[in-house]
Amino acid sequence: VQLQASGGGLVQAGGSLRLSCAASRLTFSLYNMAWFRQAPGKEREFVSGISWNGGNTYYQDSVKGRFTISRDNAKNTVYLRMSSLKPEDTAVYLCSARLRGIGARISTAGSYYYWGQGTLVTVSS
Repeated sequence: VQLQASGGGLVQAGGSLRLSCAASRLTFSLYNMAWFRQAPGKEREFVSGISWNGGNTYYQDSVKGRFTISRDNAKNTVYLRMSSLKPEDTAVYLCSARLRGIGARISTAGSYYYWGQGTLVTVSS
């Protein structure tokens, strides 16, 4: 299984980016997907999650109204549209996958089987 994240970069505060995570060698529609992030010196934190069919989405409070998660099961890809970016959004963003039906909260990092390598987002003030 491979999760390939892309789309990170350097952006000014207030700007936008769209992250993509392309999955391979798994039946994508069986998996709930999520984005986590990890800033230097900080623990990994949940950003957003989406159910296997896109019917349910979840967000960390600090990104609600600014970030939008979506998925295209035909392309085996999950996206994270980020707008009104703030310097505190600076982090490595990682995509992750877990089988649908897992009972743990979608924000629980330990419940995810697969992780991508991450893409760096830097927001300058």
